Parts: sequence; structure tokens; C-alpha cells
Amino acid sequence: MPRVRLIAPSGHAADPAAMTRGVARLRAAGYAVENEAVLDRAELRFAGSDADRAADINALARLDTLPDIALVTRGGYGAARLLEHLHYDALRERLAGSTLAMVGHSDFTAVQLALHARSALVTFSGPLLADLGAEPEDAGTLDQFRRVLSAPSAEVRWACGGDASLDVEGPLWGGNLAVLCSLLGTPYFPRIDGGILCVEDVGEPPFRIERLFYHLHLSGVLGRQRALVLGRFSDCRPGPRDNGYTLDAVFTQLRAVAGIPVIDGLPHGHGTGQLTLPFGAPARLRVEGPGARLGFSGYPHHG
Repeated sequence: MPRVRLIAPSGHAADPAAMTRGVARLRAAGYAVENEAVLDRAELRFAGSDADRAADINALARLDTLPDIALVTRGGYGAARLLEHLHYDALRERLAGSTLAMVGHSDFTAVQLALHARSALVTFSGPLLADLGAEPEDAGTLDQFRRVLSAPSAEVRWACGGDASLDVEGPLWGGNLAVLCSLLGTPYFPRIDGGILCVEDVGEPPFRIERLFYHLHLSGVLGRQRALVLGRFSDCRPGPRDNGYTLDAVFTQLRAVAGIPVIDGLPHGHGTGQLTLPFGAPARLRVEGPGARLGFSGYPHHG
């Protein structure tokens, strides 16, 4: 029976019922769930003190037997406060080459960036426990989560806009756009060249989304990638002064300046339906007309 250990690096369990449902659904799917005590922690908006939350991750370097999956409970904010307190050398020594899959998204992007930059670890952008306990239930999210984490390779397919033709390979990486940009210029932002960068976001107006993309563009990060893949941008609505300036206008401008292929429509991000995608694993992106395929391998899995 695969073991799931809960970790809570960011916000506290603001919706306990969703967490309870998430645990129940994991157990019904055949997983053993441990470390539920993190669901009871709360300090201000966080799931415990900075020391508590950093200890959730650092403990992975000291456990006698590693779980199969370390699953983040929810996002919010707080992961950035942990980055100076993670034991990167110990985590690399224990986890590199192991089958442990660390899974989360949103604010967890900060931890993923840092663990890749400082420990060369492959993690996963995927559902939070809160997502697995959401109502109505999205069975496809848990099904894809199970299939990816129990196999040495996987592929996702989706319909994208335009009529592109593309076949590129490189490390797959990315996550929440705002969190990713917040670490640019820090020791916790990995130098990834020739990558396939996937990003998503929630609740940001279009001008802020464009500003974030310009941050990646002007810093040279975009130009060093093989392709940019756009996930879901939920609740990113224009304001009363935007005068017709929408996300479509942002993405048109992005394509004009990025200098690399921009592929849209990836069904991943905040909202209903989450994919499980490895951060830092080798990947291949193929696009023929309106169809896109993203395959990946070489990531931790429990078989």
C-alpha cells in the first residue's frame, strides 16, 4: 500500500471538511495517509510556525523509511519564509535518486524552485490535499495522479489554439507565475536552459500577468527556454479602466516578444481539475495543429 505523508508548508487548513474528504478519498484509492497532525496546526494564516513548517520538509531527510509521496495540504502564502531554513545538503543526500514524490502547487512553487536550485531534486506540480477533497469531486485528478506516480513515464494531451507545428525536448519546470517571478535573482531560482516552462496563475488582473511575463522576458529567462506552455489563468479579469485590455491581449503581446513558441490550453492550474507534472524531469513537447502532447519520464515513482 503506497504511503502518503502530509506536509503543510504554507496556509492552515481553512476548510477542515475538504481536508477530511481528501484523506478519505486517498484511503479509498488504496493509500495509507500519515502525519495528519499538520491539519490541526494554525498560527495566524499559516499551518504552524516557520520552524514547524520547515520541519515537515527537513524531516524527510531523517525518516527511517521514506513514504512514497509527500503531499502538500494547501497553498496560500508562507513557503518563502522557509527557504532559508531548509537543509538542502541533507535533503539532496537522502532524496536524490529515491522514489519519494513531493507533490503540490501554488505557493509550493517556491519550495520546488529552491529544492531544484539547491538540491537538484525533481518534485511534482500536482493536486493539493485540499484539491482532492474539493466538492464536487474530480475523479480525473486523482486518477492521473495515481497513474503518473506509479509509472516510469507518462503523457498528457490537450487541445491548444492556433495551428502550430513543434517538437522540442528539455527539462519540464514552472508552476505559479507570481511565485516563480518572486524568486528571480535569488539563490533559490534555478538556472534552467533549454527547458519547457509551464506556468499558471489565479486572481491576478491582466496587466499584472503581463508585468510578470515581462519580468521573465527582460531577465532573459524566457529566451533561454525551448517553449512556454500556458496553463489555467483563473479569475484573471480586467478592471474598469482596462478599456478592452484582456488576457487575450496579454497573450498576443507575449507571443510578439517572447522569441519562443507559446502553447496555450494546458488543463492545469487553480480550479477544477489538476494534472500531476514533474518539475525538473526530461520532457518532450509535440504540437501538430490544434493538438498538443507532453510526455515526461525519469521522475520519482513508486511502481
